[in-house]
Amino acid sequence: MSTARRARSRGHEEAAHDEPDERWAVSYADMVTVLMCLFIVLFAVSNIDKGKFEVLANSLSAGFGQEVKPGGRDTTQGLVIPSSLLDKNGVQDLTARAAAEYQSLEALKEQMRAALAARGLENTVDFVIDDRGLKVGLVGAETFFADNSTALSAKAEGVLDAIGGVLGGVVNELSIEGHADHRLSAAPFATNWELSGGRATQVARFLVERKGVAGARVRATSFSDTRPLAEGDSVEALARNRRVDIVVESGEQDEVRALIPALAAAAPKS
Repeated sequence: MSTARRARSRGHEEAAHDEPDERWAVSYADMVTVLMCLFIVLFAVSNIDKGKFEVLANSLSAGFGQEVKPGGRDTTQGLVIPSSLLDKNGVQDLTARAAAEYQSLEALKEQMRAALAARGLENTVDFVIDDRGLKVGLVGAETFFADNSTALSAKAEGVLDAIGGVLGGVVNELSIEGHADHRLSAAPFATNWELSGGRATQVARFLVERKGVAGARVRATSFSDTRPLAEGDSVEALARNRRVDIVVESGEQDEVRALIPALAAAAPKS
């Protein structure tokens, strides 16, 4: 090969090597596409309601080869939801779940009311169904406790014996909450915290030790005089504020429990 031809060939090779290598652009375009899809999904999730989110979750589960059982899946608790609690799209019907939970709490209330009525004690407690669950209010210190005392009265033991038999048959957690009126406590209680807490503890102990309620389900809490039901210094107001509440806590998720007060308000008063 002549010197001139070799020079021309070498010149073409050098020119070819001088051209930019754009193969990286393919990988870069793939990465940008994936990022775009990611941000679209994040935006969509941030702007849809719970029902649509569960549809998306079920679709993704199916796409990744996971079985989605007929009737829908509760993606919060990982449980299969009964078809009666699903709408026509197979999405959780939170209103139906709230209604079912309300009916369960109402049935529990009626069981306790019947147990109290059998002993002539149906007027000794107040029942309230709200977003926490079923609250059983033992109102009036003189009815359940002697003044400035945590000892249960005979009537208090009769009430707790009646409702304790019902509470022993449920799995809900129980919050026993003691309250006091605003007057200063007297010895042996340094403050109303000790007085109200001691009363809550006595109720909790009765249910656990005498009625067989599982101790792991029960907690006793003291609120002192921080949550009064009535204002003023009248005998009635003071009595309403000296109380112990037994709260049968709902096990439903927050979105369902938030709907319960409206159902309770709309229900016929018994």
